Amino acid sequence: MAVCSGGLVAPPFDLSTIRAGAGPWPRPARGPARAIRCCCYARPDPTPPRRLLLLSAKASAAASPERVHGSKPIARGRRRVGLTVTPSLPFPSSRSRRQPKQNDFYPRCTPRGPAPQSRDTPPKRDTGIASEKEWGINLLDEAVKESGTNEDGSTWYRESGEDLGENGYRCRWARMGGQTHDGSTEWKETWWEKSDWTGYKELGAEKSGKNAEGDSWWEKWKEVLHQDEWSNLARLEKSAEKQAKSGTENAGWYEKWWEKYDAKGWTEKGAHKYGRLNEQSWWERWGEHYDGRGSVLKWTDKWAETDLGTRWGDKWEEKFFAGIGSRQGETWHASPGGDRWSRTWGEEHFGNGKVHKYGKSTTGESWDLIVDEETYYEADPHYGWADVVGDSSQLLSIQPVERPPGVFPTIDFSSSPPRTEEPPGMPPSSLE
Repeated sequence: MAVCSGGLVAPPFDLSTIRAGAGPWPRPARGPARAIRCCCYARPDPTPPRRLLLLSAKASAAASPERVHGSKPIARGRRRVGLTVTPSLPFPSSRSRRQPKQNDFYPRCTPRGPAPQSRDTPPKRDTGIASEKEWGINLLDEAVKESGTNEDGSTWYRESGEDLGENGYRCRWARMGGQTHDGSTEWKETWWEKSDWTGYKELGAEKSGKNAEGDSWWEKWKEVLHQDEWSNLARLEKSAEKQAKSGTENAGWYEKWWEKYDAKGWTEKGAHKYGRLNEQSWWERWGEHYDGRGSVLKWTDKWAETDLGTRWGDKWEEKFFAGIGSRQGETWHASPGGDRWSRTWGEEHFGNGKVHKYGKSTTGESWDLIVDEETYYEADPHYGWADVVGDSSQLLSIQPVERPPGVFPTIDFSSSPPRTEEPPGMPPSSLE
């Protein structure tokens, strides 16, 4: 596979094997067309009845609530509530507990230098999109192709190069990897930067591997700068995909994160995550959208289930503009026998200090009142265009191939306008 083809289209291994014995994929009741999540908002505590977590002692010890702390641009100022079924992964092992130094974890691709060291630690969950500095991408100006065998019998390789194409396309890449003498541990890492005459720039990295305990993983990080062909605005997009699978337990997880920005303040952020730990499976999706003119949309949806059919979840949304907006949500719980408990709630903010609060539950409780309450929401992202540009110095410093005088890039305007990326739908049918 060519390094500059854009990396793997899909993760290199299938998480479907961790779904053995699970019930059908839960499809929670659909709420409004787009759901939103409030950052700074104290709502009634709609705690469902005691949940029947049917876990083995081992799985119970591993499952613990976690707060979702994303990357710096996402985590600051957000309040996230983790499902009680969220396990603490990556998977414990004697190797994965080792905390390698930064230079060991991301060695530079230096020709005829010391052999690159094996990296047998899976990526961490809930870490968002890594920064340029964390990935430590350092590409060479010369082609390199090396390989060797270490004293312990492990092998390694290291190579780099440059690909050129039409429209001034240029891709500089470096790749390295290795394995132990018995093949029980393998790893691979690829870095690249791309550019062309249209002003497109891309910086990315991809890693995969497995260790002696049978843990396997894959992750990809990318950031892109380009000019929107319809608005002529500069746009900067960042994304990350990660997944890992345990070699000792019926456990695994997958994450997809994305952030998009333009020069006029339009911002979109989101994540889609799912996983499994023995008898339990969980899913989470959330998103934020700022239109750059004061309109804000936020949403989240989480749910989980056990193999015996117990399910529960929580979702909420918020939509505001100029102090006027709404918030609403639902917490629910369903038993294997079909009994379902839920509590729904909502708020209408009129922009004049008055707030209409209402709600009800399947146990008969309800409320409907108007109160005097100051409305608070964030009309602008706490991390926006100026911040992401300031943290993307390596992307911006990519040098494209010089364009000859009188030559212009070929741009196809016949395609339909790009659609805003919606949160991913349900996972592939292979996971059903």
